[in-house]
Amino acid sequence: MLPRLQHAALSLALIAPATLYAGDYTYQQTTQLTGGSLLKMMKTVGFLSSQARHMGDPVVSTIYLKDNRLANVSPESIEIIDLDKETITQVDVAKKTYYVQTFAQLKQAMENARAQMQQQAAKQQQQQPAANPDAQNVKMSFDVKVRNTGAKKEVSGLESSEAIMTMMMNAANTQTQQTGSMAVTNDMWMVPEVPGYEQVRDFYKRFGAKMADATVGLGYDFSKMLAQNPAAGQALNSMAGEMQKLKGVPIMQVMRMGTTANGQPLPAASEAPLPADASPSGPSSGSVAKSAMGSMLSSRFGGFGRKKNDDDSANQNANSQSQQQPTTAILMETQITTSNFSSAPVDPSHFDVPAGCKMVQPPAAMQNNAANAAQ
Repeated sequence: MLPRLQHAALSLALIAPATLYAGDYTYQQTTQLTGGSLLKMMKTVGFLSSQARHMGDPVVSTIYLKDNRLANVSPESIEIIDLDKETITQVDVAKKTYYVQTFAQLKQAMENARAQMQQQAAKQQQQQPAANPDAQNVKMSFDVKVRNTGAKKEVSGLESSEAIMTMMMNAANTQTQQTGSMAVTNDMWMVPEVPGYEQVRDFYKRFGAKMADATVGLGYDFSKMLAQNPAAGQALNSMAGEMQKLKGVPIMQVMRMGTTANGQPLPAASEAPLPADASPSGPSSGSVAKSAMGSMLSSRFGGFGRKKNDDDSANQNANSQSQQQPTTAILMETQITTSNFSSAPVDPSHFDVPAGCKMVQPPAAMQNNAANAAQ
């Protein structure tokens, strides 16, 4: 739903209750893609695209909050959330264009996406027995955990403590015992308090209430993924409980997204730093991603990418390669650092669309959702 990774990561960490009405507040976030197979691939093809060459460069965004409006301003884009008008404005600075969506349109798009995914899932369930008789043996589960490690370090001049959140979407074949997982691990460094930052908490709390959707802040694609499985509701409830373990303000976050072939969470950045060249040692992470994704997605979690009569030989191969192939694949690692907090008055002009920008229609996918809603 919200395209910015900053918003997704921030709102995941800001579920704690707040009662203060928003005033004026400013802070900065530096976001950088720091590793994973995606960054390695982009560097490989960087000579083809200037955008690819700069994919690992840090991006500094300034967040302005004034009463019921919040603007996230970066050199390439601007996002403005207005709680009074119930709109989100997206500005493409380079193209000098912008579009506006209402909260109602966003909620309808999410509902349409859920309905579409449910229809697709039902259709595939009808087709699966003939295409893959093992499909009915697959069990899906979600797991969310938060643990406070007790580790300390200084970030942006503030003493912080570490909390690690892991999120897993697991698929297991009850007959073959094969497993595969999509995973997110967020290594968060928290400070007990930042003066005035409770206003940001309050804004996102009221934004979530306006949207009236438990998945606000999880990201549009992740909400669609959760909607495919009945265990999604349980996962969200579990997440809400685990999030209560987070105390304070996330001053720095290192988020990893990827796959695992053994059902274990992705290791946190502090526990297993990536090599300096952002590529894993030994066999490529792509081979692990292919294995884990094949386990999860092949035939809609049915045969886990392998026929029964191949199990013996495949297991032998797996045993011989178990000491060579890693069990996790980090597709993307992103670091977000928050700094320069200020309660000084905010100029209202930060919430205006820049002069010379032309209003355009939302992306095609959003227009299709609107058209489906009208039918």
